[in-house]
Amino acid sequence: MLGEKFTQAQGKVTGTRVIPGIDGGPPLVETSFHVQGKVYGVDVTDIGTYTSRMVPGGTLVGEGQGVSMTPDGDSIVWKGFGVGKPTGRGLAAQYRYSMSFQTTSQKLSKLNGLLAVGEWEVDENGNCKGQGWEWK
Repeated sequence: MLGEKFTQAQGKVTGTRVIPGIDGGPPLVETSFHVQGKVYGVDVTDIGTYTSRMVPGGTLVGEGQGVSMTPDGDSIVWKGFGVGKPTGRGLAAQYRYSMSFQTTSQKLSKLNGLLAVGEWEVDENGNCKGQGWEWK
């Protein structure tokens, strides 16, 4: 069951490159981004990188990791997995993802042990945005 919407962010893709596939498979597209947003109402700056690959049927499969920082210096480490589809030219895609977190922040401690689900979108100009909900 979906719980509270606890995060949202928007920003820009900062880089892309093609890297070798896993075990000789098709190449992966690596995408890095920088976004500003909120987690449980706390301002964060987030940087992350994910890789995606096209699988039969035109589906994108991706996984990534990143770090979010609050203005007070608290940090959040996250890892995620998602599936998506291309939506236009270039980088344009939509993903649905799951994500887990680790933090030592007292005010954000409810992230520890939380599984989140969410939406991530990138347009053909490299603008990106996302939002996430608690999975209960």
